[in-house]
Amino acid sequence: MSTAAPKRTRAEELRIALADDIVSGRLAPGFRLDERELAERFGVSRTPVREALRQLAAAGLAETRPHKGVVVAPVTEGRLHEMFEVMAELEGVCSRLSAERMSPRERRELEALHENCARFMRSGAAEEYHLANEAFHGAIYRGSHNGFLADNAFMVRSRLGPFRRAQFRVVGRLGKSVAEHDAVVQAILRGDGDAAARLMRHHVAVVGDASADYVASHRPEAQAAAIALR
Repeated sequence: MSTAAPKRTRAEELRIALADDIVSGRLAPGFRLDERELAERFGVSRTPVREALRQLAAAGLAETRPHKGVVVAPVTEGRLHEMFEVMAELEGVCSRLSAERMSPRERRELEALHENCARFMRSGAAEEYHLANEAFHGAIYRGSHNGFLADNAFMVRSRLGPFRRAQFRVVGRLGKSVAEHDAVVQAILRGDGDAAARLMRHHVAVVGDASADYVASHRPEAQAAAIALR
């Protein structure tokens, strides 16, 4: 099984860069995301910029305002909690069904993906860990053998992607993430659906708390940026 990450489009690279700036507070709520200025900043045409802004809007990180265009959208703590609450329940169900329905081959692949995460954790490669983590959770969605459930899990995960990625910058988070994964994997391998669901819900709840802590710790930067833009 290949563990190589798929090549990103230019629009995806722009979306990730801008999402990082938004989540970290470097771009404050209300900041105007001008297509021309962004194209000049990144040295690209306006086409990938336009697609990146569309993706940011779909993720709830940008919004269109009358007479101003596309701006950075505010993300409240309450809204973030609500999204992670839904994510925890969806992933919990996926984990329970995976424990019941995964084939032997799918279980072996899940173990390999888990070890891949552990390898990046040991080397401290946060970006590579993030990509391996996406593959790990995706395998559990597909292992549920419920296409509708998997589609919705992927959709909500996409909305939360920038926040889930940011939480890996919290000191010690990679090691804790691997330990949480290991508990879920062991429950799935022994076919214990209830334990797999409970452990996955706990894991996503911890991810939500770490993400909220990261955003809150960077809020002073966002406030300073907002003052500078007035």
